[in-house]
Amino acid sequence: QVQLVESGGGLVQAGDSLRLSCAASGRTFSAYVMTWFRQAPGKDRDFVGGITSSGSTTDYANSVKGRFTISRDNAKNTVYLQMSSLKPEDTAVYYCAARFSPGGVVIFDRPEHMTYWGRGTLVTVSS
Repeated sequence: QVQLVESGGGLVQAGDSLRLSCAASGRTFSAYVMTWFRQAPGKDRDFVGGITSSGSTTDYANSVKGRFTISRDNAKNTVYLQMSSLKPEDTAVYYCAARFSPGGVVIFDRPEHMTYWGRGTLVTVSS
């Protein structure tokens, strides 16, 4: 069982930066592939980006590529989403998700592929 808690959301202006954190419980965090999704009001939950269990590989949605960076600190059981050059269309609830995948090289980009979820943190970008 893994429990995930996101933090760092808030209200920012277009062009600003923000860093989200996702703290995980459990002793085997380093065995989980971690993914960030987001959901805007009335829309589906969309893939933002992910990182493999070792941290060696990341992948991003085209809409955030070059602006967002995912990293993880396995010693702190935490994954981060650094967001820069934020746009109003980035406004959403951001969720982190985990799936057991020790040594895996695949980053899962569909919500149904993930096992554990946090409750989300709201990011609002004003124009």
